[in-house]
Amino acid sequence: MNRRLVGVAAGLALIVLVAVAVAAANPALLITGYETTTVEAVDGETGESLATVEARVADGFVKRYVGLSATEELAEDEGMLFVHDDAAERAYVMREMAFGLDIVFVAPNGTVTTIHGAEPESAPLTRYRGTGRYVLEVPRGWSERHGVEPGDQIVFDCG
Repeated sequence: MNRRLVGVAAGLALIVLVAVAVAAANPALLITGYETTTVEAVDGETGESLATVEARVADGFVKRYVGLSATEELAEDEGMLFVHDDAAERAYVMREMAFGLDIVFVAPNGTVTTIHGAEPESAPLTRYRGTGRYVLEVPRGWSERHGVEPGDQIVFDCG
């Protein structure tokens, strides 16, 4: 009887080990789905609406780590909003990306602090740095096409 229990325990341990290895190799498999929110860019001086995107919300460690790396392309009105617990200096990279992005750093009050235009590249990975609680990733050139710049506001309903 004890041999049988040991065998079952060993089998279960092997299954868990394989599952952990698969998840480590492809963290996107751990993500069951994203909430979405409408994100609006508003001119910081006039209050005029500049653009909106429907953004997937990356509000947990795994979702933030995977980011858009498991995405083939974004439409002009799509993006991802990364939600962190607090404002801090952050660095984002273009890990396993197939297309360029604008990386928009946003303060807790919604003010755009920094915008980087980023293209996919190989190692060593460029670190795009900025300060904020939120980071909005949208298709490359989105900020320029819509006149979004530091000092403007990003408005959304989440986090």
